[in-house]
Amino acid sequence: MTETTVITVAGETPYDIVVGRGILPLVGDALPETARKVLIVHPPTLAAEAAALREGLTADGTRQVLLAEIPDAESGKRVEVAAFCWQVMGQADFTRTDAVVGFGGGAVTDLAGFVAATWLRGVAVVQVPTTVLGMVDAAVGGKTGINTNEGKNLVGAFWTPTAVICDLAMLDSLSRNERVAGFAEVVKAGFIWYPEILDLIQSDPEAAVDPTTAAFRRCIELAIRMKAQVVGEDLREAGLREVLNYGHTLGHAIEHAERYQWRHGAAVAVGMMFAAELSRLAGRLSDAAAQRHRDILELLGLPTTYRAGAFSQLLATMQRDKKSRGGMLRFIVLDEIGKPTVLQAPDESLLFAAYQEVGE
Repeated sequence: MTETTVITVAGETPYDIVVGRGILPLVGDALPETARKVLIVHPPTLAAEAAALREGLTADGTRQVLLAEIPDAESGKRVEVAAFCWQVMGQADFTRTDAVVGFGGGAVTDLAGFVAATWLRGVAVVQVPTTVLGMVDAAVGGKTGINTNEGKNLVGAFWTPTAVICDLAMLDSLSRNERVAGFAEVVKAGFIWYPEILDLIQSDPEAAVDPTTAAFRRCIELAIRMKAQVVGEDLREAGLREVLNYGHTLGHAIEHAERYQWRHGAAVAVGMMFAAELSRLAGRLSDAAAQRHRDILELLGLPTTYRAGAFSQLLATMQRDKKSRGGMLRFIVLDEIGKPTVLQAPDESLLFAAYQEVGE
């Protein structure tokens, strides 16, 4: 176990995010002492690791630990999958003092958090994200949710975890493409909060996405610190937290159009490029800052374009997005890098013009 970094999320129910390598044994310490039954929610790809985690959690003989294997990625974020987890917990007589562990990528931690939030109106959840996206975004902040046929994350609850354990060693076996897809959320943190992330990427893009380097760990920790600060001040997205939606309004629409076959990070990358062009055309962002978006995303191999003829379909989906208020679209845009703001009810012609910059 290497040296750990502890990042505290403030608010009504504070909790710690622990970052390090080889720190999975800390999961047991993070669980409430009252938890005599624990459900580990995991994808098929982590079946062996989940079994090893269960063995560690049951070593002292004080806990019963069950495994719930769920479909990988967005296909796991369905009400039918949540119902399967509820069934397992019900048959094992889980009480309000027991707990859930979300062990996997962002979709798994979203689902596990939702299951914990809804079982007996709320039991403890410890999140153990195993992807870049999970560590810097999905597992941090207390947003949980599942998808419906009408859109992404339209059903959910705010439910803060007891702790988040980010073991960077879990990322070593991921392909570069897997890491880069998740890194879109790290890039977002650079554009809206910590430009140092952008400097690290442009200085050495390969080191920035290599989980064994100091540059990678610095990027991850900065992205986590940004989200911890924002959600600590605004858990329920009443104000500041909305800035985290940078690139997500169009990004979620693309995911829906692609029936979730696109990676979240790829869709958000196009969404950020769109938001940058929208910012530029609205007279807020410089040409150079918009171009920096394209340069950095392309350095990492993330997409910056989408189908030219898809605007009408994407607009219809965006208008149903949960970030809309009273039927009015809201976009997070930039006045400059590191300074996000809200653009409310932009004219459709402006949206169309911005889309032409990312359509291919």
